[in-house]
Amino acid sequence: MQKKTKILYLVQIAFIIISAFLVGYLLNYSQSGSFSYSFKTVFETNFPIYLLTSVILFFVYMGLYGLLNRFFYSTAIFYIFFAIYGIANRLKVIYRSEPVLPSDLLFLTNSKELLGMVTQKLLIITVVVFIVLVALCITLEHFFGEKLLRLKLIPRVVFVALAVLSLGSFYTANRQGSMTNKILTKAGYSDFVANITWSANSNGPMITFLSNIHTDVMDRPSDYNKQTMEELVTKYRKVASNINKNRPNNNLNKQTLIFVLSESFSDPKRVPNIKMNQEVAPNIQNIKKDNTSGLMMSSGYGGGTANMEYMTLTGLAFNQFSKSLNSPYTQLVPKQDHPINISNSFKTSAAIHPYYGNFYNRNTVYKRFGIKSFRNIDTTGKMSLKYKDTVDGGQYISDQSAYNDALWQVNRTKSGQFINLITMQNHMPYTVKYPDNQFKATGSGAGKNLQLVDNFSKGINITDTATKDFLDQLDKINKPITIVWYGDHLPGIYDGNSMSKYNVVQHQTDYFVYSNKYALNHGYGTKKLDVGTKVTDPNGFIPLALRQMKQQVTPYYALLTKVQEDVPAMAKNTVGNSEDLYVNSKGKQVSMNNLTKSQKEIIHDYQLVQYDLTGGKGYIKDSINK
Repeated sequence: MQKKTKILYLVQIAFIIISAFLVGYLLNYSQSGSFSYSFKTVFETNFPIYLLTSVILFFVYMGLYGLLNRFFYSTAIFYIFFAIYGIANRLKVIYRSEPVLPSDLLFLTNSKELLGMVTQKLLIITVVVFIVLVALCITLEHFFGEKLLRLKLIPRVVFVALAVLSLGSFYTANRQGSMTNKILTKAGYSDFVANITWSANSNGPMITFLSNIHTDVMDRPSDYNKQTMEELVTKYRKVASNINKNRPNNNLNKQTLIFVLSESFSDPKRVPNIKMNQEVAPNIQNIKKDNTSGLMMSSGYGGGTANMEYMTLTGLAFNQFSKSLNSPYTQLVPKQDHPINISNSFKTSAAIHPYYGNFYNRNTVYKRFGIKSFRNIDTTGKMSLKYKDTVDGGQYISDQSAYNDALWQVNRTKSGQFINLITMQNHMPYTVKYPDNQFKATGSGAGKNLQLVDNFSKGINITDTATKDFLDQLDKINKPITIVWYGDHLPGIYDGNSMSKYNVVQHQTDYFVYSNKYALNHGYGTKKLDVGTKVTDPNGFIPLALRQMKQQVTPYYALLTKVQEDVPAMAKNTVGNSEDLYVNSKGKQVSMNNLTKSQKEIIHDYQLVQYDLTGGKGYIKDSINK
């Protein structure tokens, strides 16, 4: 081998090593958004983890080289793939304050819709850069490829195997005692149980992503066994019996229950360091004053809609799941057989979402839940959406259209039914400048996003008007109808506020429970409940709705009633050292140590039941909800 050839090969290897370290650093930047913070993290705070990241990237690069045996083609794929990953991670951190996770891969089936949420300028720049890079690499390979290193079969197989093994070994990353777990621990992997973002900030997004490949549903309670679970059913059957003494209604199918998740609805006037020039949602505030209402603790900020929806439909708490379970809709429900949810209690059930049906895996999830029909933007013929209008230049179907579809569904049957409506009008990005927008935000809470707050506020105001009209229409229908209406999370546009300082308030949205006139006049509804309503959580909506409807409960819903009435509202924590965010009726965060013995017992019962229904043996699945 000539000396020049050896030098050229060494330059190639050096380039690959430098690329691995460079991409590792840039991925850290995609998480923090700060070059100085990234430099401090990778070279001072957690260099061994950065080194491990770079080693894995080196193996991936060499794996591509082994697979293609063409240096410039491998280089193009390596840089383009990790550029896309880095950009996606940065955008998710900006809008949702969390890194890209394995559960997000399902969204790749919605690539067209995802691209619609990204600014056109960024798309154009990205595409142009990628085209230039690909063209450059093809040209270089054509003119210089023959002079570069060509690997023989055995080294190629070895490098591909090393790439696969380095990535696949993370399947056991969360398993105590495994080789991968020992290596990560030795390298200083910072396992922030309560906060996936903190983990990504410290360990880098790639190691965090790989460490969450395998999902443990829940930690097994130490006293979990068949006898304990059967005793719990007996216990809550007695609780149900006591509750039912004061509940005259015993057949849910005589009533209609509607859950409305209002996309990103949260009154901006409650956000710290934000002032609005006028009331954004006057109708909804008046509705809340006169009816069962309060604030809902969300387990998301800027996103996580399906997680709030999951809690609402099942009554199970997201914060009680394992930290590696980031999305029950994609990681849990598809593996379950007829999981317990509120639609089980109705002969007729329907879901409506004016967007793509496979987003958040809803097509599969609703079938697992036993929901009879699902109308969305993909369905056609008799199953198609009846109303698809947008409003004032908005890119998504309006709330007015969504409500009209719900009314159409209400009138489909004379008897009762369950309807789950997920709106889309106020979904990010908030770049649509509505004409004649009368709302103006001021203050430091939004950072540079005040224009986005203005746009968002106008969308909320449009929802406000449509919601009042929707309730007015329900009041004209001569059958008992109760609606649980709630916002799922705040939009991720309040960059000026510290989440550590405003953790509770920036996870509070609006909700109300409303019974129509027929329900109130015929003993099927309640005007305003006060106990346990000031601050609640999505998993409390089923028992709250049943109480509003004067409806008798099963042992399962008796347990949820105790949780909703007697325990502080709960959510998945995003800051601090605890995975659980408990908030009392005064809106103050409390710790488990602040709870009474009775409250701790209820929560433990709740955890046992949740484990049995999701990660356990299912001892009581067939008995607790009857």
